[in-house]
Amino acid sequence: MRLLSALGLAGALALAGCAASNNDIALDTQAKAASVTASVTTLPAQELASLIEEGKVVLIDVRTPNEFESERLAGSLNAPVGSFDAKSIPRDATRETILYCRSSGRSKRAAEMLAAEWNTEVRHLEGGILAWKEAELPIATPE
Repeated sequence: MRLLSALGLAGALALAGCAASNNDIALDTQAKAASVTASVTTLPAQELASLIEEGKVVLIDVRTPNEFESERLAGSLNAPVGSFDAKSIPRDATRETILYCRSSGRSKRAAEMLAAEWNTEVRHLEGGILAWKEAELPIATPE
């Protein structure tokens, strides 16, 4: 009788171990899938200019308010990376959200936060507003 009880207990423990291992595999698979979907990539200034012209983007400038006020891409919203809250960025179902900053360091950090929150690919301007100006594309300035 003791042998049967011991065998039953061993079997139950083995099954529990397998179940935990299957859960671990499922969680690992979900994490890998999320990391594939939630990615950050850059796009060149000329490509962004085309998307803007077609009305297909929402622009988020993650520079400071002072930088934003001095010059920006027309139609941009300001969400400084220092106080960036991915949960507060509205998601537009019909237009892609593109982030930018001065040189693309801050926009990359903000894009990583947004990609993790939305679990999707988020793009930011390669080289930032400096690359935009170097490509001689239009800048909005205060009047």
